[in-house]
Amino acid sequence: MFEKSEKLLARAQKTMPGGVNSPVRAFTSVGGTPPFIESADGAYITDVDGNRYIDFVLSWGPAIVGHAHPEVVAACQKAVARGSSFGAPTELEIELAEEIADRAPGADVVRLVCSGTEACMTAIRVARGATGRDKIIKFEGCYHGHSDSFLIAAGSGATTLGVPNSPGVTRGTAKDTLLAQFNDIASVQRLVDDNKGDIAAVILEPICGNTGCLPPQGSFLEKLRAICDDNGIVLIFDEVMTGFRVGRGGAAQRYGVTPDLYTFGKVVGGGFPLAAYAGSDELMRHVAPDGPVYQAGTLSGNPVAVTAGLETLRLLTADVYEDLENTGQRLHAGIQEIIADGDYPLSTHRVGSMFSLFFTPMPPTDHDDVKSCDIDRFNKFFHAMLRRGVYLAPSQFEAGFLSTAHDDEIIDKVLETTAEALREVF
Repeated sequence: MFEKSEKLLARAQKTMPGGVNSPVRAFTSVGGTPPFIESADGAYITDVDGNRYIDFVLSWGPAIVGHAHPEVVAACQKAVARGSSFGAPTELEIELAEEIADRAPGADVVRLVCSGTEACMTAIRVARGATGRDKIIKFEGCYHGHSDSFLIAAGSGATTLGVPNSPGVTRGTAKDTLLAQFNDIASVQRLVDDNKGDIAAVILEPICGNTGCLPPQGSFLEKLRAICDDNGIVLIFDEVMTGFRVGRGGAAQRYGVTPDLYTFGKVVGGGFPLAAYAGSDELMRHVAPDGPVYQAGTLSGNPVAVTAGLETLRLLTADVYEDLENTGQRLHAGIQEIIADGDYPLSTHRVGSMFSLFFTPMPPTDHDDVKSCDIDRFNKFFHAMLRRGVYLAPSQFEAGFLSTAHDDEIIDKVLETTAEALREVF
């Protein structure tokens, strides 16, 4: 099934760490050989061995209008013919910044960058520069890229000063990162009380997507906003994953809570390396050349990437978001019915076109809950689905995504396949 992929992996391992350019692609968590992808179209990807899969990874979220959407492709072809990079301002950058500002509440000023990691790294720099404080609070299970400040694990307690969880991250960096529990507002309050006047920012995924799809519970986001307001702390929503996916204005609009700063990626680049950070005029004017907080990038605002992002966002009308919501509900309801009929110890979460199937009977609310999932059984399920032509994220700790190309026929096929795969692994 994967003869050519196996050969390519062996070849790749000679010149690339693990044979891949991002760790999860190596299938270390689930085992087996990752299929090397040759092409993609709509809701499908095809590997070098000719295997075709219904794709729920969608390049980890960007392909919200499906792979190789003809209007996006045509626009990018025209853009690259005009020149792939200028290193100078273009009108397209203004148009994209205006589109983001129009959609996301409080995103008054926008700076384009090349990756979500870069956006998150710079957002906390802006917060530190504006407040004159050093410490930040992040949440276990929320991923903000591989910048040193974010590669921090919990120490001996559930809520504690962080310690490095990657060689190369210094303890000096780690001491300025405090860890709280997602959906546990008391854990945040304790950190704020213990570090009065020292915390520059709280950063989180408003819907945690890197521990599977975990939505905020109750008034968690509202209370977080209030704590930040009361203590002069910058609230940063990492909407790299949720931005323009779970609604026109992302999670902030969906839940009615406006952060001080945003980070965006994935959908905003339409599948190209593009991201952004944005926020209030007051904070963003600290960024050079308007202010002293420095950040620069040769390929920031690349005209081809900006074109892809603009075309994608323009395709995402109110009707499209309604269709995505309906598709998500159809998939979610179908999976819940399968769980109930089979009396499986499973649970689900969904927000818009993001979803997860968890191998634990109680719907998780934080990272510790997800760590209690039956990972071995999930891995078997993953491969059972892959053999049947459904490509899921190769980790229990990742969300799944829907696109406008996932029609009713595809959803019905996936539900049938899910039922078969679960019967195999239970």
